[in-house]
Amino acid sequence: MAMRQRRTQSSDPAEPPYSKEDKPVRSSKDEGLGWLFPFLGLGILRYMSATSNIIHDCDEVFNYWEPLHFLLFKSGFQTWEYSSQFALRSYLYLLFHEIVARPASWLFAEDKVRVFYAVRLFLGLLSVITETVLVVAISRKYGKRLASYALAMLCLTSGCFFASTSFLPSSFSMYAISLASGLFLLDKPAAAVAVSAIGVILGWPFSILAFLPVTLYSLSRKFIRAFIAGAVTSIILLASSIVIDFYYYGRWTSSVLNILIYNVLGGGESHLYGTEGPLYYLRNGFNNFNFCFVLALLFLAIFPIAKKKYAPDLLIVVSPIYIWLGFMSLQPHKEERFLYPIYPLICVAASAVMESFPDLFRDKYNSYSNSIAVKVAKILRPVVLGLILCASHARTFSLINGYSAPMEVYKILEHHDDAGTGSVLCVGGEWHRFPSSFFVPDYVGQVKWIDDGFRGLLPLPFNSTLGGTASAPPYFNNKNKASNEQYLHDIDACTFLVELQLQRPYLTRGSDLSKWEAIAALPYLDRELSPALYRSFFIPYLWQGKNVFGMYKLLKRIVPK
Repeated sequence: MAMRQRRTQSSDPAEPPYSKEDKPVRSSKDEGLGWLFPFLGLGILRYMSATSNIIHDCDEVFNYWEPLHFLLFKSGFQTWEYSSQFALRSYLYLLFHEIVARPASWLFAEDKVRVFYAVRLFLGLLSVITETVLVVAISRKYGKRLASYALAMLCLTSGCFFASTSFLPSSFSMYAISLASGLFLLDKPAAAVAVSAIGVILGWPFSILAFLPVTLYSLSRKFIRAFIAGAVTSIILLASSIVIDFYYYGRWTSSVLNILIYNVLGGGESHLYGTEGPLYYLRNGFNNFNFCFVLALLFLAIFPIAKKKYAPDLLIVVSPIYIWLGFMSLQPHKEERFLYPIYPLICVAASAVMESFPDLFRDKYNSYSNSIAVKVAKILRPVVLGLILCASHARTFSLINGYSAPMEVYKILEHHDDAGTGSVLCVGGEWHRFPSSFFVPDYVGQVKWIDDGFRGLLPLPFNSTLGGTASAPPYFNNKNKASNEQYLHDIDACTFLVELQLQRPYLTRGSDLSKWEAIAALPYLDRELSPALYRSFFIPYLWQGKNVFGMYKLLKRIVPK
């Protein structure tokens, strides 16, 4: 009969007994979400954004798409900021996007719309890469749950969906803030400072305030390495910007310095382009993030309870929300795009608050308590997340379906080349919804503005005779005063006409059916006559019935037989 033998004791009396502390600890690299899942999730949503996003701001068209079109095809509109007299806009930023746009223009020479969407896809890819780093960093430092909440909101909240593929410096700064914050959480302070410098100099100089917390804390951790990385990156970018500006503006200047001087030291005159009240960004934040925005603002309120989990790193990462909101709310001129840099941080802060719901009800002397209140709080987390995502989808759906008509209508032009080379496309009050020259086929010789009562300064075509990008046309000014040359006065010269026909007690030019025939007409949401709730969020079975729509039309002149 075999006998069981007792395990022999170690002969080494100095060997300590085995305890729970001796269990092998998993490496932090093995914890949290991997790279593939967030990359694919964000990739799918950013592809959808690139292909369906509308253009939210005419500044995107006239200060970025149009100059890029001129670099590629030698035609496009110029704003006063691109006059060499003022030189407020960076050509380095445009050239960065030309990396994709130039090959695309060779590949799709006959279809400029595809070039437009190629750049959009590039913007989406930048968003995917930078936000994937942020999500993985959060996962490794704070766990899968918090990272999963942040990923869901980054993918589906309306603000991130639209800002991620907008061709704007504020969107570029948003990419940089995502990447810098992720690198900071991954304990790479030098890289975080270098990326912050890229976001400020190549992107939007004013976003420096949003980068300050991560930059300063990174410097306090590894000063020499972080300082050298930031300094070298800044010097290289500033030198490159100055040289490139010299090449295009035809004189030694710095667009980065010029825009800072104009808006800060020069006092700026942004109020000429409209002012809003101090609550504008709070309303706008709720529209684009709904309850996610409310939760993000509550981060400081729950911080004392969750201090052990989130101090100091996560506080450093989300603190720009409060700094940026406070600073921008004090400025008289406000625009939605000005908040883009902090959009990813809103998702992170809201996720942290949501993840901490159970902590609000736990006994501070027993962190493992599992009372009924704690259980309810745990159930509440997916419920709130679902509510946020549903409201976000409702907002996204409403904007895309309510306001996509301009881009779709201009695409119809390519099917009417029978009008002949040298055709003239005229646009009146809808100039601010012009989707860019990428949507205008080559057979259209000119796009002309016609006077519908606007008394501000409109963009005019780049003038190669005066020097192209190096020109300083006399009709440009920085006072937003209309130029005599910006309007076409002979309406009979128009081959095509674009206008929005709303339910108003007056006739439009296109109403004269003896002169114009509609070749494209799509519904466009009438903001003034539609209730705020129904126009802002898609509510099934009510959205179409409760809202009022006009018709966005492309009209063609009837040629007498």
